[in-house]
Amino acid sequence: MTKAEIIAKRDGRVVRSVSTTMPFPSVIRLARYIKIPFKKIELSRRNILKRDGYRCQYCGVKSHELTIDHIIPKSRGGNDSWDNLVSACKECNNKKADRTPEEAGISLFKKPRRPHHILFITQYMGKVDENWKPFLFME
Repeated sequence: MTKAEIIAKRDGRVVRSVSTTMPFPSVIRLARYIKIPFKKIELSRRNILKRDGYRCQYCGVKSHELTIDHIIPKSRGGNDSWDNLVSACKECNNKKADRTPEEAGISLFKKPRRPHHILFITQYMGKVDENWKPFLFME
């Protein structure tokens, strides 16, 4: 019984054994569904910076020396969540201090949210193989 079928192959590459040569797969379809538990993207400083593209969410400066800011300060009941944490440069974080953005007279470039796993795949790989896009709902 065939366990998998090649849907798209990688051009110019093959897999070899002693007696067989077959195309190098890029996308395969399993004959039977195998449930793999989905890993959540962990809430961490590194992943917040990745999600925000290493940009201050208040002034837009791009840097690898950013801090993490609580939009609603912890002293006011703000929590550690994807919706309340953003990357901020030191200047904006100090300007905002222990206030909300409205009180500090600054605004966010975009509303923070839990990132999608596809975003992290593309950032890790640099680009997504064109053959994968229909299967990742990117077209």
